[in-house]
Amino acid sequence: IRHNNVLGYFIEVASQHGPVLQQADFAGKYVHRQTVANAMRFVTLELTGLEQKILSAASRALALEQEIFSSLCEATLARGTHLSAVARAIAKIDVASSLAELAARARMVRPEVDGSTAFEVTGGRHLVVEAALQAGAQSFITNNCDLSADSKRLWLLTGPNMAGKSTYLRQNALIVILAQIGSFVPAERAHIGVVDRLFSRVGAADDLARGRSTFMVEMVETAAILNQATEKSFVILDEIGRGTATFDGLSIAWATVEHIHDVNRCRALFATHYHELTMLAERLPHLANATVMVREWQGSIVFLHEVRPGVADRSYGIHVAKLAGIPNAVIARAGDVLKLLEDDNAKDKRRGLVDDLPLFKAAPITAFSQPPSGDEPLAAMLRDINPDELTAREALSILYDLKSSLKAIR
Repeated sequence: IRHNNVLGYFIEVASQHGPVLQQADFAGKYVHRQTVANAMRFVTLELTGLEQKILSAASRALALEQEIFSSLCEATLARGTHLSAVARAIAKIDVASSLAELAARARMVRPEVDGSTAFEVTGGRHLVVEAALQAGAQSFITNNCDLSADSKRLWLLTGPNMAGKSTYLRQNALIVILAQIGSFVPAERAHIGVVDRLFSRVGAADDLARGRSTFMVEMVETAAILNQATEKSFVILDEIGRGTATFDGLSIAWATVEHIHDVNRCRALFATHYHELTMLAERLPHLANATVMVREWQGSIVFLHEVRPGVADRSYGIHVAKLAGIPNAVIARAGDVLKLLEDDNAKDKRRGLVDDLPLFKAAPITAFSQPPSGDEPLAAMLRDINPDELTAREALSILYDLKSSLKAIR
């Protein structure tokens, strides 16, 4: 028995046997349909009926499926209230059991959560970073944090790049979230007052499709924090003002710290490389300085990842650049520039900074590039001139004097 799209189902026999089925003994039972090169094809009433059932099976199956589905929907809707209650109960069990398993596996503790503005975390950890370190057979360094209202509710965190400032900010924000969803937290002990809003300004990203640069995005997010944060909020800010000129950025960061301290009055962690901001602790009573510890060893640095009270004396950015693979020539040159900029008399040397840091340092100064010794009086005269204070007559007079001096030298 075979099938094709023209005849449907049919019985195929070899050519030498076909005439047998056409004899009187089989008259009316086998109906001849087609003869091909080596075979003859027949159909029967039973085979035709079976073909009709097969062809209609798909449509009958779909109709039966729709009938069953409709009846199931009706039964479900009739018991909708009970099924929703069961779904909610299963969801609660699922969340609770998942958080319980995580708490046991990650050595988490039950936090004390109340309506105060407390934030005291002892031995806090970042679960994701800790898991990544454990995969590499390393341990996570725990840190404490106390932003309670009766203490220093605003921390200014300084320290070198790669030391863990951003991790510290994020781990405390995650502890807040976990505590308020009813979870245990990754710490030895935690007392957290309920937070109405949690704000985060970290990382660098632009929104070019809307015409926003990286710095513009940073300022928009900072503006949202300063305009919406309350005394019950929790805020983390990382490197505010670093996307623009040094003095612009420092000014914005300075004013932001003061606004958070005096107006928002929220619990906040503010990480920065502007060491000038640490002076604010002398006049802002609720601002505390904290730093991430490092140690210098054999010309390199070792990150300890420990947050302690104090102020970082350096950012160690050049060391991090070296770790990243910046060429040694660039590292050496950067060290020379940094040494000049950090000199005690750097402010007095700014006018001569271009001469001290020429565009091509390796190019030697030849005798042809040295000014003649006879030009020193002219140079002295030019240094004493203030063009902004000269009248037209005075400027003309000075020009004649310079020309006369030049002739005298020659």
